[in-house]
Amino acid sequence: MVPINPTHRDLLGALSAGNPSTRLKAALAAGTHPDPGFLGELVARSAVEPDFFVRDMLTWALTRLPAEITVPRLLAELTSGRAQARSQALHTLSKIGDRSAWPAITRALLHDADDEVARSAWRAAVVLVPDEERAALAEDLAAQLGRGDRAVQLSLSRALVALGDVAEPALRTGLANPDPVVRAHARATQRLLRDPDAGFALDVEEAKRVAALGPERAAGTSC
Repeated sequence: MVPINPTHRDLLGALSAGNPSTRLKAALAAGTHPDPGFLGELVARSAVEPDFFVRDMLTWALTRLPAEITVPRLLAELTSGRAQARSQALHTLSKIGDRSAWPAITRALLHDADDEVARSAWRAAVVLVPDEERAALAEDLAAQLGRGDRAVQLSLSRALVALGDVAEPALRTGLANPDPVVRAHARATQRLLRDPDAGFALDVEEAKRVAALGPERAAGTSC
C-alpha cells in the first residue's frame, strides 16, 4: 500500500506518536513523498527518536531531499548539545555522501566523549575525506586504538580498514604502544586490513588483564 501524501500537520503528529509503528509509517511517507517543508521536522525527530528502525527510516527520508538544503541543516546539528542529534546528523551525512561536508567533521567529533557520536563520525569521515587527507585521518583514528568495548573497537577498525594501505603506518605506531590493549587492537586491525575475510580476533579482556596485573603476574594466574 502506497502511503498517502502527508500534510505538515499530519506528519508532525505522526512522527511524535506514541506507537513506533505509526512513527515508522510517517517517516516512510515523508520519504516516499519528499517535501522540503518536512526537513525541519525530520531532523528534529532524528535527534530524539528512540527506535532504531524509525531513525533509519528518518535518515532515508532525509536522503530523499535535495542535498543543497539538507546538508546545511545537518551541519548545524553537529554543534548540538544532544549526543543523538550529533550522531544522527553524522550518520545521515555519511549516507548523503556530499564531500562539501568534510570540513565539519572536526577532530572534536572524531574524539567525541560519546561513543555513538564518535563511531558515527568515524564512518562519516571515511566516506567524506579527500584523498590527500586520508593518511592524516588514519593517524587521528589510530590515536584512539584501544578505546571502548569490542563494538567500539570493531567500528574503529572498520574505519581504518576502509582507508586502505594509508592506515599501515598509523597501525605500526599502535603496535609499538606500551599499552597492551592498544597493541592488541592494532594487531587485530592490521589482520583485517591484510585479510578482510579474517575475523575480528581481539582478546580485549586478556589485554586488559595484562595491563592491570603486569605480564609476569598475568602469566602466573593463567597457570
